[in-house]
Amino acid sequence: MKVTLLTCTPEPDRVVAAAARLCYSPEDPAAILRGLTPARQKELLARLRTAGHDSPLEHASFTFTIEGVSRALSHQLVRHRIASYSQRSQRYVSEAGFTFVVPPSVRRSPAAEKRFHHLIEEIREAYKDLVELGIPREDARYLLPNACTTQLMMTMNARSLLNFLELRCCRRAQWEINCLAWKIRGLLQAAAPLTFALAGPACLVRGKCREGKHTCGEPYTREEAERLEEMEEES
Repeated sequence: MKVTLLTCTPEPDRVVAAAARLCYSPEDPAAILRGLTPARQKELLARLRTAGHDSPLEHASFTFTIEGVSRALSHQLVRHRIASYSQRSQRYVSEAGFTFVVPPSVRRSPAAEKRFHHLIEEIREAYKDLVELGIPREDARYLLPNACTTQLMMTMNARSLLNFLELRCCRRAQWEINCLAWKIRGLLQAAAPLTFALAGPACLVRGKCREGKHTCGEPYTREEAERLEEMEEES
């Protein structure tokens, strides 16, 4: 899995702070921007998150490229609807010799991994055979598994990203999208440290799980979050 922050709103912390200040200031936007020192930005953004006044966050957007993830992950990702997505098409791009993602649970079992790889090879051959028989790629792709890798571009505003991170950094999230969420969190905290200072699972950010009776009972610690961030930087 490779995740890259391709582009974002210039000075996202400053833009969000300006939007927050604009709601309550008689000054014109240019004057507001001039007065936004780093200390003032930090103060405004902290107050913003504490108060739950989240609409100013929508003025900052972030665009990522995501590579080497499964179709299973992309199907989950698009459930986050306040976003824009562009994904490699299986209608027009040949998937002959497609690469694939193997879940960790399968890799831990030699017998399961052998069976998994065997079936993948059968699907590859069947896909190739159908295309050679004149079947359009858009129909031959019906054979392709959720494990098939894809690449996509995703744009979200800061408000949607904070919601995404709260849900998908949680231990109860599916393992692959959980890995993606922690990678995105690290990139965002580098690009907009004030806006995303309080980003991640509810147990880490708020000290309280949002899952109710479905809680895993294992809240993240700051030390664990830091270890995850270091692992994502190295990967």
